[in-house]
Amino acid sequence: MSACHISFVEALARLSDAPQGEFFVDLFRHGTLRVELYAPPDPDPQQPHSQDEIYIVASGSGEFWVEGLDAPMPFKEHDFLFVPAGKAHRFVNFQNLKVWVLFYGEEGGERAAETPI
Repeated sequence: MSACHISFVEALARLSDAPQGEFFVDLFRHGTLRVELYAPPDPDPQQPHSQDEIYIVASGSGEFWVEGLDAPMPFKEHDFLFVPAGKAHRFVNFQNLKVWVLFYGEEGGERAAETPI
């Protein structure tokens, strides 16, 4: 595979061309990696996913609720968010939200230690 580049502007254009009622667009796949752009409605209808998931906030701010946390965590543009496979999660109290979403790894998630470097 050769290198790939998708600009935020291009991703937004592809999202705006998505079928009515779709809040995300698939942008890239390679092996187990799948990349999307997601612009959730309010309320965010997400369900737990079968792969580990990374969000990179392209625009907007709000709070991110993840099953097992005491309270939603605040986030803003350019932040990194991680959710292990199978955990319920959703964006709450958000505005103008667009996030890059990266799904990766085996079904059920990877089992490596969760340690910020």
